[in-house]
Amino acid sequence: MRESEDRVEFKAGEGGNVSYDGRGKTNPKDRRRCILGYVIALCNEGGGRLVIGMHDNFPHRVTGTRQAQDAIGQLESDIYRDTTIRPEIYELYDEEKRRVLVIEVPSRPIGKVFKFEDVPLMRVGEELKPMSDAMYLKILQESEPDFSEKICEGLSLEDLDEEAIRVIKQGYAQRWNKPEFVSTPTLQVLHDFALMNKDGQLTNAALILLGKSEAIRKHLYCNRVTVEYRLYHSMIEYTARQEFQEPLVLMVDSVWNYINQPASNPLQHYNDGFRIGDIPAFNREVVREAILNACCHRVMFIQSDVVVKQYPDQLIITNAGGFPVGVDVDNILTVNSMPRCKLITEVLQKAGFIEKSGQGVDKMFYHCLMDGKCLPDYSLTDDWQVCLRLPGEIKYPAFMLYARELQNSRPANNKLNVFDLLALFRASQGESQRHTDEVTLRKLIDEGLLISAQDGYNLSERYYEIAKNVGTVENTQKNDTVNVPVNDTVKLSQLTERQRKIYEIIKNGTINDTINDTINAQTLSEALGASVTTIKRDLYVLRDQNLIKYVGSNKTGHWEAVNQ
Repeated sequence: MRESEDRVEFKAGEGGNVSYDGRGKTNPKDRRRCILGYVIALCNEGGGRLVIGMHDNFPHRVTGTRQAQDAIGQLESDIYRDTTIRPEIYELYDEEKRRVLVIEVPSRPIGKVFKFEDVPLMRVGEELKPMSDAMYLKILQESEPDFSEKICEGLSLEDLDEEAIRVIKQGYAQRWNKPEFVSTPTLQVLHDFALMNKDGQLTNAALILLGKSEAIRKHLYCNRVTVEYRLYHSMIEYTARQEFQEPLVLMVDSVWNYINQPASNPLQHYNDGFRIGDIPAFNREVVREAILNACCHRVMFIQSDVVVKQYPDQLIITNAGGFPVGVDVDNILTVNSMPRCKLITEVLQKAGFIEKSGQGVDKMFYHCLMDGKCLPDYSLTDDWQVCLRLPGEIKYPAFMLYARELQNSRPANNKLNVFDLLALFRASQGESQRHTDEVTLRKLIDEGLLISAQDGYNLSERYYEIAKNVGTVENTQKNDTVNVPVNDTVKLSQLTERQRKIYEIIKNGTINDTINDTINAQTLSEALGASVTTIKRDLYVLRDQNLIKYVGSNKTGHWEAVNQ
């Protein structure tokens, strides 16, 4: 057995014994290396065994112990008294009759963290360390009850906004084709939507969805969306700022109307043969879905607004709490996540604000593809916040025109879905289809939309005709991306010193004079002494300058220089 693999901690002890509670040691680091410390750490990690009387190092030679000899029951009782953890303790003997004491530690309850001297512990190598913030937050969120289902003490019917109630009724009536629902008594609606319990108490969902601004400020001050506008990305001070603290069913439109001002949501122009077309930088459906997602998935016990940073070419939307358990950047399109505010999500679905829980991301990707924009970017998300970057510029006009022509030619019951469009987009960029499922791939091949080639897949001839007419730098030749000559010297002069170092590392394929074929944010962070988040920001600057490109999946891929 190995400690890291089998959740076992071997201890020879001093003279065969291990201190029970670290008493007598002044250094907290030394004091926590005791029976109680190891029991708590193992319990926090999901359970395991503390084995006393065997050498710490592999292959764990038996040394023997007299720990708790003839007093196993008392040790079990003491551990339970001091930690509320109930272990199972037994003794084993080897051929030479040397005694080993085994303390079987159960897993912690879901969402529970145990502490030693008010410090949550975890094992790191041979040490017992304070638990990392990321692990601590993850455990707390495991059993996080639906905040929106909880009763909001002191909230009354007078605190609810009549216009918000009207909108909820109208939305339900339209979605389910029940026009008579608009005249349903408000109390009945609140009970039907589980916004009020049988005792007449209103939930947090009622406050967030329907509460007047004054009531929200009184009962849940952090329930707010803040929009800041800046003219360019390097600005520290904002040009304009607006805070929204309204019923969610009204606020989503208020936020959109603020973002959608002519000066801050400029039109993006594209060539379609002899015609010049335009679309707004930010799509209404995409922005609404992003705001609703942020409000439904945020962690309410972290006192932080949903923040929208708006630039002429990009929206950056952040909400507290990180991804829900089981969701990451790689599977966000394929995993149906459980919203942290499930009741709010259910009401929004019933009232027609969202189609189905978990489909908001699909809709954002779909519209970005149909608008010829870069895909929604969650790469700066960490354990404490979700960070979504939505592009505003038309990056792929030929693909936009091609996708729209395809969809317009298909009947309503046979439109291409987001996964179909993603596969076609990958082909337009000369990318691998290894992330495309077999059913989608076969469907597109059978319809002649994907054509198998020696180096992957081509699109149909129609795409290349459109690309040629548009004059785009997209893949106008099959399996051969056309690149516009770039003055790299001018681009490099605009970079910071660290960004230039990153570019040189990627271009040369070496880190500290050592060849490295897996250059990614982690390896660059270690080489340059900057955080992974900082390195990622620099990488995206280089990517946007068309100096580097990412090759492979999010987990195993790496960065390469363009035209090296």
